[in-house]
Amino acid sequence: MTHPRLNIVAGPTPLVHAPRLSDTLGIELFIKRDDLAGPTFGGNKSRQLEYYFGDALDQGADTILITGAVQSNFVRLAAAVASSQNMRAVIQLENRVPGKSDHYHKSGNVLLSHLLGPEILTYPEGEDEAGADAALHERAEALRAEGRVPYVIHLSEGHPPLGALGYVDAAQELLKQGKDFDTYVVASGSGSTHAGLLAGLRGSGSSAQVIGSCVRRNATAQEARIGRITARLKNLYAGAAKVSEADIRIWDGALAPGYGQIGEPARSAMHMVATQEGLILDPVYTAKSFAAIPALVASGKIAKGSRVCFVHTGGLAALFAYEEAL
Repeated sequence: MTHPRLNIVAGPTPLVHAPRLSDTLGIELFIKRDDLAGPTFGGNKSRQLEYYFGDALDQGADTILITGAVQSNFVRLAAAVASSQNMRAVIQLENRVPGKSDHYHKSGNVLLSHLLGPEILTYPEGEDEAGADAALHERAEALRAEGRVPYVIHLSEGHPPLGALGYVDAAQELLKQGKDFDTYVVASGSGSTHAGLLAGLRGSGSSAQVIGSCVRRNATAQEARIGRITARLKNLYAGAAKVSEADIRIWDGALAPGYGQIGEPARSAMHMVATQEGLILDPVYTAKSFAAIPALVASGKIAKGSRVCFVHTGGLAALFAYEEAL
């Protein structure tokens, strides 16, 4: 089954060996540089947006509406892609991380989003996905009355997970770049990246373990969410049917103190990767996902000497909103 797709990611992103981290951890570590995917600091959402924009353009849409947290990479990238396609963007920022300073609400992704020129709305609740979507649909109806053709990228579950197809592509791209890995580690938040990568690997014949490191929910809640996304993904990609319940592996050891807040495992991961490989992780997604690797090597769940791929999903623009915390 084919789906409309807009080419946003220019060619395969690099897969690079991390020799110093490999020596430190006692594994063969490679990093998939999806932080280089797409415009305006890039990131994994570029792959997801290829299918959302493909569907929107196929439907004749001229306006994209999307919700994300205040420091959302997704809305920043959506605004950038909309600009490149001569489309209007409406981005809705939900207050998902309480107690943040004025600096947090104006810098990083927020600053970039303002530069890109979308209409910016706010939503007061950070754990009300259905309500946030309803607010976007209300705005979409008003735009429709003005003669616009709006397209809503939903935050809540229950909709076709088109974005996961971007990581089905990424899985196939990885397998073409070299032999398969024993373990893949990736951030697990909304779930589309994690579910798509897992489905793409299984659909391509890989039996590697895929570990999703929680950035928003605990392991129990996230495991259930990935299962639901994978079930819906079967309607878009037949290979998703090869994913079993046992394939969904979750780690939440760096989640605390919560979404958008940095704890010691994430802080240590940022320091380790920066000082040993000169690469920067962000405090919201990639620091928490990389933290899984040394912890799971220490526990034996990632075997010494095994081949491991860390999927660097980007999010670097948000780093600048965390100056005070860092």
